[in-house]
Amino acid sequence: MNGPTTEGRKLSRSFGWLVLLGTLLVIAGIIGLIYTGVATLTSMLLFGWLLLVGGLVGLLHAIESRGTSYFWLGVVVAALNIAAGVVVIKHPEGTAEALTMFAALLFLTGGVFRLVGSVVVRGPQMGWTLLQGAFGLLLGLLVLFDWPHSSLYVLGCFFSLALLFDGLGLIAIGIGGRRIVSMVSERLDESVPAEAKPITAPEDEQK
Repeated sequence: MNGPTTEGRKLSRSFGWLVLLGTLLVIAGIIGLIYTGVATLTSMLLFGWLLLVGGLVGLLHAIESRGTSYFWLGVVVAALNIAAGVVVIKHPEGTAEALTMFAALLFLTGGVFRLVGSVVVRGPQMGWTLLQGAFGLLLGLLVLFDWPHSSLYVLGCFFSLALLFDGLGLIAIGIGGRRIVSMVSERLDESVPAEAKPITAPEDEQK
């Protein structure tokens, strides 16, 4: 019965690492919510490096597949990713302003479409759709009216909230997984017959 016990300990340890990772993400999210400007610049730099690395990897794949009909398409897409990554890394503030404007327009258009759609369709979820549309419209207007100053905190706030909720999700999965492993291990221990359990000598019990 050492096999299931060992596997249970490994699983419990793996879920413990998930809890630790989730805790780190929660701490990072809280710090980001406090220092939203730093979180915005950090998210932009991460975004730029992801574009740059993705472009380089795509370029390597395109070179490996030269001679195919997708070669030039892969080269063009990789070049655009590399160029966009370089621009984002060199100008994170300008990129944050552009993305914040884009996000505000998305909120506005999404809110208007939800409001109009809920009024026209009049479905069973009309009240909830109206509330979502009004919230999106209000959020878009608030971000747009405070632009470009809103670019200093909007993206950082979203990035930090994403870290926070991802961390909470990992913590919940880790704790739940450890509980399940512990319950299964206890059931397996209870199902072991008495003959299979090691017999201790009276001298060992006195010790």
